Amino acid sequence: MRLLVITPHLSPDTAPTGVVVSRIVEEWGAAGHEVHVVTSLPWYREHRVEEEWRGRFVRRGREGSASVVRLLPFAGRKENLAGRAFGFTAFSGAATLAALLARGPFDAVMALSPPLTLGPAGWLAARRHRCPLVLNVQDVFPDVAIEVGAVTSPRVIRLFRSLERFCYRRSDAVTVLSDDLAANVAAKLDGSSRDPLVRVIPNFVDTATIRPLDRDTRYRSELGLGDRTVVMYAGNLGHSQSLEIMVEAARRHRDRDDIAYVVNGGGVAAAGLRRSAGELPNLTVVGYQPAERVPEVLATADVHVVALRSGLSASSVPSKTYSILAAGRPLIASVDEGSEVARVVGEAGAGIAVPPEDADAFVAAVEELAGDAGKRTSMGASGRAWAERWASPRSVAEAHLRLVEELRSR
Repeated sequence: MRLLVITPHLSPDTAPTGVVVSRIVEEWGAAGHEVHVVTSLPWYREHRVEEEWRGRFVRRGREGSASVVRLLPFAGRKENLAGRAFGFTAFSGAATLAALLARGPFDAVMALSPPLTLGPAGWLAARRHRCPLVLNVQDVFPDVAIEVGAVTSPRVIRLFRSLERFCYRRSDAVTVLSDDLAANVAAKLDGSSRDPLVRVIPNFVDTATIRPLDRDTRYRSELGLGDRTVVMYAGNLGHSQSLEIMVEAARRHRDRDDIAYVVNGGGVAAAGLRRSAGELPNLTVVGYQPAERVPEVLATADVHVVALRSGLSASSVPSKTYSILAAGRPLIASVDEGSEVARVVGEAGAGIAVPPEDADAFVAAVEELAGDAGKRTSMGASGRAWAERWASPRSVAEAHLRLVEELRSR
């Protein structure tokens, strides 16, 4: 097959989406398929194009088995929503042109969302190359932005809702990460024969790269964490994450010398968290680490945290959940009851699920795990065993290929 992929990120960009897409493209190439990728210059870590990639608006070349066109991302500051919207729109316009000019024929186009503006880019490319469009939805937008209050204007909300429906209805298939997200998307369709197929294809966990390692890492030494029980949140620091519970837990435990809190990542909430860390000796806030250090970062923690604000479970599934399990570490999930993450934690026996934004329940879970090393070890081992049974990169790549074959047979 010949496949065209339109994605906002691709390795070496550090965004989770980029890691997932890169591995899928690699698996397709290893299976003998030809892949052409339209993406951005790496920019996610500092929200600006990385220094070694600056100087050109467009870069073309081969990366592994794929041909890749990288475009200027027009990245703006994360806290500037209008600037980010302009940046996504400008990048999507450039990506549309690059996809239209790509040398076909192609058997399918796969476009990723968010940003939702890549949906029309994928639709136009699929029409140009006369092939099916698969829209891969990592988070349901604009639901997340509305729930957290990042978008409040009724006019803007109506605009995004219209764009969302447009993207779904112009797709031949929509893939999502969980049953919750599938129900969300299906509820916005007509229920007619013209609706796209809605399929659950989860993100994979790479158990070969991410595996249980000794907790006494170089990273632990760099942060001066010693032998304390480390409770860590690693990932995006944005509107969707209820990280106030980490600050409150650190505040309640500031007089305990056996527990340390670490927040590792970047985003709009980073500045506020750093201010809190300046007042709390047991809270450390650091930026994103290079992709090659991710296994070491995950191994440094004794307990990991996934935190979503109330009501977001139907529109977002943090992929870090699966990496934590693969690393053999227990997890405290501050998420809606009955959500995908809560289900996984319970099914895997890999941690404790607590209600979202409930500091008392969160602190109680921290104290339970901090006081029982045996339970941490047992839960970590159970999570690792579950991850080893979960979707592999190859199985996820093959699931997408089977979907394309099904669409073409129609």
